[in-house]
Amino acid sequence: MTVTRRPSRLHHTAYVTKDLEATRAFYEEVIGLPLIATYTEMDELFGKERTYCHCFFELADGSALAFFQFADPADQAEFGPDIPSSPFIHIALNVDAETQADLEARIVAAGIEPPATYVLEHGYCRSVYVTDPNGMILEFTHDTPSAADGDAERRATARAELARWLAGDRRNNNPYRHAA
Repeated sequence: MTVTRRPSRLHHTAYVTKDLEATRAFYEEVIGLPLIATYTEMDELFGKERTYCHCFFELADGSALAFFQFADPADQAEFGPDIPSSPFIHIALNVDAETQADLEARIVAAGIEPPATYVLEHGYCRSVYVTDPNGMILEFTHDTPSAADGDAERRATARAELARWLAGDRRNNNPYRHAA
């Protein structure tokens, strides 16, 4: 089935935090995302009345990263399990080189040190990683000019590359990195 209409952009992502003030300070003061909305809500959810605060931090395109904190510790425990500590579970945000450099400086100025922050040169992009107060990893990615040049080819071969992987062929196909 061919889809002719897709969502236009991310509206927001939502996560549970144990400390809204630490989250606010990190996203506003370190990362530079403005707090654009805060709602305190009381809703009947899943058979129980629950009270929570919901905060939104805006990205440049108008989308947001959002965080909930529950008033009741039992609700907090039910809906806010710890985020797994894995570099393969993260939010990746696109940035230009100047924004990436600014973020790196802000991270250093905030006293955040490895392993809570690190840089990876993927070949097709450069990524700065930082862990927020909730244990969530954020990646700020700047694509190289050659990555944009290869976009059409990547799109054209995406299904074939997935089929190759699913068939058991695990050879490197990243033209920016050498096979191990």
